Amino acid sequence: MDSIKNKLDIQKMPEHIAIIMDGNGRWAEKHGKARIFGHENGVEAVRSVVEGAGEAGIKHLTLYAFSTENWERPKSEVDALMELLVHSIENESELLMEKNVRLSAIGNLAKMPLGVKEKLDGCIEMLRKNTGLNLILALSYSSKWEITEAVKRIVNEALEGKLQPEMINDTLFGQYLNTAGIPDPELLIRTSGEYRISNFLLWQIAYTEFYFTDKLWPDFRKEDLFEAIADFQCRERRFGKTSEQLSM
Repeated sequence: MDSIKNKLDIQKMPEHIAIIMDGNGRWAEKHGKARIFGHENGVEAVRSVVEGAGEAGIKHLTLYAFSTENWERPKSEVDALMELLVHSIENESELLMEKNVRLSAIGNLAKMPLGVKEKLDGCIEMLRKNTGLNLILALSYSSKWEITEAVKRIVNEALEGKLQPEMINDTLFGQYLNTAGIPDPELLIRTSGEYRISNFLLWQIAYTEFYFTDKLWPDFRKEDLFEAIADFQCRERRFGKTSEQLSM
């Protein structure tokens, strides 16, 4: 079967795609397994989507891997997730290098276990000089936390006389976010049939197109990614303007 990718318009490709990877637990329940089984199988979905994003020429791919709220889950599940994260970083690093993928992370990384942070930092450094897809992992991430931290930094710099109130605008504010230097996502995908943002990139998605699918994350593959991109390319993005203005 001919891939949807071959029908995509390379001139209308989103530069940055963000994904809320949802449905691992329900996928495991459907298979009569423990929740961690779903997370383990979700790794294959990540591998396929990263490969697909690279093939499509996407520059930035942000994956919501672990939220600050996820720390409230049962300790056994959190511990298993952290172990899986380390294992995945170790196993996938060579493939990411082969695919010319860079790696970065956003979130309250200071909360991550030391062993996980060390593995993550090592992989980021290993892939630092790659020039392909920038894979961004949102770990221990909360958009409300991110915005609050940005406000604190701006207030501190204002108190130190480095900033004047009239200097503060949305462009400057963006420079204090974890995503500073990265374009806002044009497309946000959420799997599993849920219609929530879940505290993810609230500032950055002001003009993002949303794509929801009932497919559970462990079943999601690069062809599903291409389908989401195809849907995105059919939309008219007006940014507050009229269709007539855009055609002028």
